[in-house]
Amino acid sequence: MKLLSPVDQMFVRMESDRTPMHIGALAIFDLPEGADPDFVRRLHGLFSQLSYLPFPFESVLASGPVAEALPVWKQVEPDPEYHVRLSALPSPGGEAELGRLVERLHSNSLDMDRPLWEAHIIEGLSGNRFAFYFKAHHCAVDGGGATTLIKTWLSTDPAGLPPVGVADPGGKFGLLDRIKVPATRVTDGVVATAELVGRLISMARGEHSSVRAALKTPRTPFNQRLTRHRRIATQVLELGRLKAVAEATGTTVNDVVLAAVSGAMRRYLIEQDALPKQSLTVSVPVGFDRDEETLNAATGFVCPIGTDLADPLDRLAVIKAATRRGKADLSNMSTNALQHYTLFGLLPLAIGQRTGVLQKLPPLFNFTVSNVILSREPLYLLGARLQLLVPISFLADGYGLNVTFVGYTDKVALGIVGCRDTIPHLQNIAVYAAEALAELEQAVRTTT
Repeated sequence: MKLLSPVDQMFVRMESDRTPMHIGALAIFDLPEGADPDFVRRLHGLFSQLSYLPFPFESVLASGPVAEALPVWKQVEPDPEYHVRLSALPSPGGEAELGRLVERLHSNSLDMDRPLWEAHIIEGLSGNRFAFYFKAHHCAVDGGGATTLIKTWLSTDPAGLPPVGVADPGGKFGLLDRIKVPATRVTDGVVATAELVGRLISMARGEHSSVRAALKTPRTPFNQRLTRHRRIATQVLELGRLKAVAEATGTTVNDVVLAAVSGAMRRYLIEQDALPKQSLTVSVPVGFDRDEETLNAATGFVCPIGTDLADPLDRLAVIKAATRRGKADLSNMSTNALQHYTLFGLLPLAIGQRTGVLQKLPPLFNFTVSNVILSREPLYLLGARLQLLVPISFLADGYGLNVTFVGYTDKVALGIVGCRDTIPHLQNIAVYAAEALAELEQAVRTTT
């Protein structure tokens, strides 16, 4: 057995019927040239052997009064028929049919009494393609960890084979550990709190403070009570175009993507007659170094995105200044402090969600925008080339929108998740993000 970290425990306690705490990814593959008709079914059979499972995907959350107070992972034998599923789209299955299926799959909660993951292999996709949708609970993996896991299933060699072997489940966890580990965590918490007090005071001062930005967050249609149903929208941006804007403006690719999202949100909310006078803010997760014991290794800062400004380059300038300050503030913290900063940030969300008042409280940010990098080289699964990987994240009550983007080869794929019943026309945001990038390019050309 292995004890969950305080951050991992927080994601368990945030789980509810309306706000399942799993994250997911949709991978679309091109079938290998000359693949036989049974290729997808054979792939399903290979994954059903469960030889690729690292900790904690071969474990469940232990039950009982002690485990309720101190949740631990307990190793089990996962049922391959339950966890690895084969689905087929009505022929010819296009993006719309695939999207509807994945929206339903992502809306359904994981069974908290089983290992906290599901894999869905989907055949029948038009264009000689198939899809793979994987979801796992956030207490078991974060975005960076999920990307690393997916990469272990793939190869840069078209003839590469899937991995074999299971990672060490973490060893035994006995009564003595139940005493020692919490005591160590209390000590770590005291040390981290002392450091954080000084850091937070410093973070609240000066220009472009993320702390002050959070306190000025306006309420938007995204910040409502959620239902359990989800919509998903996607957009693919060319990395070369993003880099060109970044180089011309002295910013980063991530800044430019944030500016494209900002432009999309400004236009979307103007059409909804709901654009606040103050700038929207976003939570920007930032990963930090992890060891093999750490499942969630990310913290973050709140960043204004300039939606109150009409000029796209002005919005980008606001984002550049805020991200520089936010990253600098976090870089000055120890790993222990970063972990507890994450915990303190999640605490009001967890308490508010459990009590049902989160959507009634002033929002600390409007939505989340996060990013990971998969690979600059093409990746393959048994000769099938990965065409696209779309990240699909989670929503908390009162925070009904999430944007995650993944860099793969020469593309950046945006996965936009929204509450189906509170955010109409979600796909418009994806369309507007591409058009906002074009506006940035035009603005750059005009000023150079």
